[in-house]
Amino acid sequence: MIKIELARLDNHFCMQATNEGGNTVVMDGAPADGGQNQGMRPMQVLLAAMGGCSAIDVVSILKKQRVELQDLKITLTGEREKDKVPALYTAVHAHFRLFGNIELEKAQKAVALSIEKYCSVAKTLEPTAKITHSVEVVA
Repeated sequence: MIKIELARLDNHFCMQATNEGGNTVVMDGAPADGGQNQGMRPMQVLLAAMGGCSAIDVVSILKKQRVELQDLKITLTGEREKDKVPALYTAVHAHFRLFGNIELEKAQKAVALSIEKYCSVAKTLEPTAKITHSVEVVA
């Protein structure tokens, strides 16, 4: 079982989430909604979670293939439903930049396996959002 504790940090919407290990994430609402811009919005955290989940998969897959990955950067973008509450994601794109002497085909396969098979967050978003990805290798 996963357990997260949330604590309110101000008199507005700023919250700190803490896991069992003491790791934290700060979230806040948008200023237009009464927030103070002191943390990521919860829906931004969801995109970040997909990136983190997929990054772990990609690093693990490439390690098993004995591919030397020097660095990894992922840019995530998401589109949400317009004028709806709740406003779910309808599209999410993840652009992966892998740094090192990596064959593009291996990089593409690792990313595809993550997004299409292993990433639990992507699979959670999949029922409402079209998930796409792209890969770039930087030597």
